[in-house]
Amino acid sequence: MIDFTNKTLLYISTKIENKLIQNNRISFAIENPDLELNNRSYKTWVNLAEIYFCKMLTPKVIDNKLVEITFKKLNRENSFHSTPITNQLEKYGTDSKFFDINKNEEPTFLNAYKRALESVKIQNRRYILDLGINKGDEFELIQQLIDKDTFDSMQLIGVDHAQTALDYAKKRFPKDNVKFYNHDINRLEELKLQKSDLIISIGTLQTPNINYKPFLMSLVQEYLTDNGAFILGFPNSRWIDNELIYGAKAPNYPYSEMSLLYNDVIFAKKYLQQKRFRVTITGREYIFLTATRIRI
Repeated sequence: MIDFTNKTLLYISTKIENKLIQNNRISFAIENPDLELNNRSYKTWVNLAEIYFCKMLTPKVIDNKLVEITFKKLNRENSFHSTPITNQLEKYGTDSKFFDINKNEEPTFLNAYKRALESVKIQNRRYILDLGINKGDEFELIQQLIDKDTFDSMQLIGVDHAQTALDYAKKRFPKDNVKFYNHDINRLEELKLQKSDLIISIGTLQTPNINYKPFLMSLVQEYLTDNGAFILGFPNSRWIDNELIYGAKAPNYPYSEMSLLYNDVIFAKKYLQQKRFRVTITGREYIFLTATRIRI
């Protein structure tokens, strides 16, 4: 076991990086983070593990002053990002690795999405459209945040192209006021939907088959009521071996590079502000853009 006591973080991180080239895990001794004089908390080690695509295992107490930490490499092939696609429509269906993910159980996602729902005063919304609803997690949190009568008075529409995920969502919400459509959102006009006073789309508008900028503008112009609001979620992360890893992955870069992400976020912010929306940007692993109408 390596002794990392009284070592700089640069020394530690370099040693870890080199060791993980040939090994699937590394164990080392550190000063107990619970000691008052120790400036490195367990959060430091969790963050360091994430940087090197590792999971930090349960620490073991060596004695009153020392703790053993173990980093275990994540299986970077165990990700829906790298899974071969045999059916494009079911890329996010019930048999996919994505389907096993529950974003609502991730603290940073939950906190940002909850704040967005509170910001748009979700309890006052009546017609909600979710593009890319998958198995219905976004509706689940809405249902948890408000009382049953208010939820039952809403009209919630979810659109997705994965039929198996929608079949699962229908079982979760067997209510007349919740409807799901298997449809290509590029042809949203074919559904002849009424205008919504809240449109939600998390991790969907940035998919390659959607012409993001004109599509976003069409949502504002054709599908939103005069007092409508937006909640848009932009992934700034990857799911690897069931771990949410910070940082958007861009083509041609071996590390997280977020220019495309920020370009999409800033375009939405500027466009919605031009249309007299008040816009906030929050979140971390998922960047949340929340927009509400400014009343004249």
